[in-house]
Amino acid sequence: MNTLSSFAVPAVIGFFLIFGMVRRVGVYDCFVEGAKDGLQSLVGIIPALIGLMVAISMFRASCALELLAHLLSPLLSTLHLPPDVLPLALLRPISGSASTAIVTDIFSTAGPDSPAGTIASVMMGSTETTFYTVAVYFGALGIKNTRHTIPCALLADLTGILLSIFVSHWCLL
Repeated sequence: MNTLSSFAVPAVIGFFLIFGMVRRVGVYDCFVEGAKDGLQSLVGIIPALIGLMVAISMFRASCALELLAHLLSPLLSTLHLPPDVLPLALLRPISGSASTAIVTDIFSTAGPDSPAGTIASVMMGSTETTFYTVAVYFGALGIKNTRHTIPCALLADLTGILLSIFVSHWCLL
């Protein structure tokens, strides 16, 4: 099995090289053109990513997350959301790395099989880093007006958060 996986990538690359030569396509020229387009996309995405990273850093450094968690905790306690998971629900649409750090902390303190660990696991799998995804894809295409994308994506994230709580409690009972 290990031998097969070590030859998979070279085999796929070789297939495309041979296929290009059979079809008489300038494989190297296509590669260079694709690399150039990829670099141009990267240059177009960088300003949006820098702005997003600065906004996340400011949000975390301002203690706004703790304040928001404190304000929302009475409301979400009726949903049986453990207090450890609330920061994950708030940061998941904004930052994937912060979300991963929160889940790791939940696993180390409460355990992966605890209600908080189960809800966090389901939440990570059923929600998206909305603002990062929109910044990358819309930035790559140069789209400035997101129209209904952000509200619809945040509604999908809220649905994923609420259903992760419900499904986790349903499976734990």
